[in-house]
Amino acid sequence: MNVKYTKDHEWVKLEGDTAIIGITAFAAEQLGDIVFLDINTVGEILDKDEVFGTIEAVKTVSDMFLPMSGEIVEFNEELESNPGLINSDPFGAGWIIKVKVDDPAEFDELLTEDQYKGLIG
Repeated sequence: MNVKYTKDHEWVKLEGDTAIIGITAFAAEQLGDIVFLDINTVGEILDKDEVFGTIEAVKTVSDMFLPMSGEIVEFNEELESNPGLINSDPFGAGWIIKVKVDDPAEFDELLTEDQYKGLIG
């Protein structure tokens, strides 16, 4: 699987010029039960590291940062009625957004699985 990671515990899967983005199992576990997502950036073009939305768990609200520059083309609407998909299937049904990327080379700057595992220990 062509997947890379960020220091902010997001995963990025690149398919052509579309990046599918979610949070890692580690992040979902740290957050606890996810109850709400606030993503109102669909259709917007954002730079890498800009906030594209927030994720709300029982204990906390966290900003989510865009790992690659581009246009946010889709939000996983399943998460509106069932945000717990992120807890149960963070790498599958719990994906969060899709982005039409400006610069696919940014993907190479992200962490490999081994680098990410080293980060979270």
